[in-house]
Amino acid sequence: MEKTSYDHGVPSWVDIGTDIEKAAAFYSGLFGWDCPPGPEEAGGYINAQYKGKSVAGIGPQQNPGPPYWSTYINVDSADGTAEKVTAAGGQVVMPPFDVMEVGRMAIFTDPQGAFFGVWQAGTHKGAELVNEPNTLSWNELVTADVQAAKSFYHATFGWDAETTTEGPMAYTEWKLAGTSIGGAMGRPEALPAEVPNHWAVYFAVDDLDKSLAKLGELGGMQLMDPMDTPAGKFAPVLDDCGANFNLIQLAPGIG
Repeated sequence: MEKTSYDHGVPSWVDIGTDIEKAAAFYSGLFGWDCPPGPEEAGGYINAQYKGKSVAGIGPQQNPGPPYWSTYINVDSADGTAEKVTAAGGQVVMPPFDVMEVGRMAIFTDPQGAFFGVWQAGTHKGAELVNEPNTLSWNELVTADVQAAKSFYHATFGWDAETTTEGPMAYTEWKLAGTSIGGAMGRPEALPAEVPNHWAVYFAVDDLDKSLAKLGELGGMQLMDPMDTPAGKFAPVLDDCGANFNLIQLAPGIG
């Protein structure tokens, strides 16, 4: 699905801070992304492309520890959102700042410590292709306190929450004007304690088994056996630098 803009409160972009050259090679091999070198003034940040459309960012690592994928939520005003985050009990990690002419951004944590970013679009509107094989398909909060998260994200972005208890564990869909725009779940028992509450990302693939085999060839690691959900069959994985993400083969009619 091609996108030219995003409504306020809708996740619109993901990026990773990591070894740029290694990540470019890994994700090009896994998804067929084109990863042209980024400008020096942006630290070499790569605007990865698929079918000629922007799909994700790859930038230099700014933090110690393993790299991770970050979720950005489109907003009308980064400054206004910063005020709402603080009022709702979140923390401002990086105050709003301009990224040349491409947009204005900020980084926050919610009250449970999960990092997320916001993006006030300039010339860069966000991911231009989503919900297709080799592109972003879902953003999901994994947290120790889903109820507290519901209050925070409703106060900050106006999200409603619809929780289902069918299956092995409860699952919440974030909704904006009745449309699902992301998900949330409690921390799985198998998740190591040292893994913080976080926003997870899912990339769609044509064939999960083939993609998992390719992932292994590229130096990545499959963390669990594939699992079936109403949205499709997915598996959590690591890239060759240790960043976690999910691969999902979307069910017919999803996307």
